[in-house]
Amino acid sequence: MISVEDTPFDPKDFLTNIGEGRTIAEYSKNQKVFSQGDAGDSVFYIQKGKVKVTVASEYGKEAVVAILGRDEFCGEGCLTGRPKRLASATALMECDIMRIEKEAIVRTLHEEPEFSQLFLEHLLARTIRVEEDLVDQLFNSSEKRLARALLLLANFGKDGRPEPLITKVSQETLAEMIGTTRSRVNFFMNKFRKLGFISYNGTMEVHSSLLSVVLHDQPHITDKTSESREA
Repeated sequence: MISVEDTPFDPKDFLTNIGEGRTIAEYSKNQKVFSQGDAGDSVFYIQKGKVKVTVASEYGKEAVVAILGRDEFCGEGCLTGRPKRLASATALMECDIMRIEKEAIVRTLHEEPEFSQLFLEHLLARTIRVEEDLVDQLFNSSEKRLARALLLLANFGKDGRPEPLITKVSQETLAEMIGTTRSRVNFFMNKFRKLGFISYNGTMEVHSSLLSVVLHDQPHITDKTSESREA
């Protein structure tokens, strides 16, 4: 008879099932997962859905710093010793999210090499994504930034091909993500739709042809005057 101690550790099982220091909750659209200033006492793992991570200034101005999806962690900053959350996380759609207490995830990282490797890969991927976002903001036009944001939201390159966005991401949110105005987002969204890069049928579907905008060498913009005035 195989005891619990002899059962091989399975990271997927650990992140799927409730256990010591691990709970799973359902979040409705626009429900807060955690808020800026909350105690940093746990890490969250997104089993289903998408989560918006935002930061707010002392004057109330808010910026979107990440949109996270299935199989991604958030709130991992607590592992660096930060007592308070530096950002807020909000469900963009109905989500299933596991909450892992800080003590539980620290213990598992120390005791289970497979989980440590999985978590390290997540951190490295997040670091690369942040670097890519910075380059995107510094060197690309707002049109390219929007195209890249839509492809990322549709998980392009993650599972082989883009998937429909099953929730409506507001143009205000998209504008905050790419650092431009809502009017510019509206202009390019209409343009992408007319060119067949995206389509609407109850949900928005992102087509792989949108990648041509990201790969284009020159800004793919017809309204250069408006572009120069964007925020």
